[in-house]
Amino acid sequence: MSQTVSTRPFEDQRPGTSGLRKAVSVFQQANYLENFVQSLFDCIADELDGATLVLGGDGRYHNREAIQTILRMAAANKVHRVLVGRGGIFSTPAVSAVIREHGAAGGIILSASHNPGGPQGDFGIKFNARNGGPAPEALTERIYARSLTIDRYRIAPPQHIDIDTPGLYYLEQMEVEVVDPVTEYAQLMQRLFDFERIRELIHGGLRLHFDAMHAVTGPYAKVIFEELLGAAEGSVHNGVPLADFGGGHPDPNLTYAAELVRAMQAEDGPDFGAASDGDGDRNMILGRGFFVTPSDSLAVLAANATLVPGYRDGLTGIARSMPTSRAADRVADALDIPCFETPTGWKFFGNLLDAGRITLCGEESFGTGSDHVREKDGLWAVLFWLNLLAVRQQSVADIVRDHWRRYGRDVYTRHDYEGVDAQKAGELMSALRGKLGTLPGQAYGGLNITHADDFAYDDPVDGSRTEHQGLRILFGDEARIIYRLSGTGTQGATLRVYIERRETRETHIDSDAQILLRSLIEAADTIAGINAHTGRERPDVIT
Repeated sequence: MSQTVSTRPFEDQRPGTSGLRKAVSVFQQANYLENFVQSLFDCIADELDGATLVLGGDGRYHNREAIQTILRMAAANKVHRVLVGRGGIFSTPAVSAVIREHGAAGGIILSASHNPGGPQGDFGIKFNARNGGPAPEALTERIYARSLTIDRYRIAPPQHIDIDTPGLYYLEQMEVEVVDPVTEYAQLMQRLFDFERIRELIHGGLRLHFDAMHAVTGPYAKVIFEELLGAAEGSVHNGVPLADFGGGHPDPNLTYAAELVRAMQAEDGPDFGAASDGDGDRNMILGRGFFVTPSDSLAVLAANATLVPGYRDGLTGIARSMPTSRAADRVADALDIPCFETPTGWKFFGNLLDAGRITLCGEESFGTGSDHVREKDGLWAVLFWLNLLAVRQQSVADIVRDHWRRYGRDVYTRHDYEGVDAQKAGELMSALRGKLGTLPGQAYGGLNITHADDFAYDDPVDGSRTEHQGLRILFGDEARIIYRLSGTGTQGATLRVYIERRETRETHIDSDAQILLRSLIEAADTIAGINAHTGRERPDVIT
């Protein structure tokens, strides 16, 4: 019989836009995970009785133990059925797809995304709602409020469920179905993309290098790229999910995916390269000797969408997060469709997707997606690019350069200052916020500041207003500098500085971004006083 266990509140269980992320050691505290899960269950109690939930994660350290605990709690809270990915594995976009396919009440995803794993690393948990997307802010606030007053949780007696063997199990009256996490997702991808044409491209000689970074997409990539599409065995690198991601940092960028970058820079290297992150929702795209910024990737996919079966009827609209470059805006203008500028966070895209206002969306932080799920989707983006290569019969670099010649290039970079003292980072942002009104009219790098503000968003679907989403310095339509503090880390603060400038000169259009943006990079430090406030002379990561 299930039991009720007395507990006490923890005051640090406020979920952010990507759920609750803390060090593994925090989640290992007695009752910590249980408190958060029960707070969630209490807030959706009316939806749980007789419901189906989806459960899985990215395979990081503590994933298996957490799954067993959550299953026992789900049984005690009258959940009818839980679908668990084999081995506890489920990519974030696959969870979204399965929720939507099965009409589930929601899904619990165990991941800290691109944060490091292992005993000394991070762990995370988030809830995705019935639409397959991240829980709305109103729900996450209710969960946090409940966590401050909770005094008990419900849990069934210990009973180990063999999550490595697909099949149907019972925990008290609750059904636990262990499923292949790849099958339904792969079927969805085959409905969206022309697998036969991609197979022909690969059989015709295209060499593929996909780096799964020892994270969740390894099993998906092996089935999709090597088995279904016929890529050579070994095309998927670091394909076995490991609890510590092999000691690496599962973040698909030029710094942490160094092995892939080296391979793609070789003269005889692969023709196409890609990587995904811890939970499978991010992507990095590379051609031989050529890096595609996430901003350009979204714009190129939008401009070529009708070449792909799932989008042959065209797009209803595009959305991008505010720090993402304005390259997608230019495509939307040409297609005569709306382009929405939203705060960072996939839930803002979810409202637009559910309302049918957009088809494609993306963030500069290596996340791209569409209306097929309610999450960003790393492997979906890779398949989209492969489909374009197959149809256009051009290299990655040639496709992007053709795009720049038509629309102009939004030269773009992001500078990350990681692990900054949180107080100093806050002081920097406060000081800069205080002088925004004095900046218009000042000149930097040969450009005049025309506008400066603290970005706020009025949701066109639900009418809500979201404020303080980043400080914007605009130089008309030519350039922008944006400053944000990121909430995805667990140690200190990360200051992100985004810099972009439009380039249409043919002689400069293919030049190195850091060179083209040098004057604005210097201006970004001068305007905000980054070195003066933080003591940092250079960023930790440049993308």
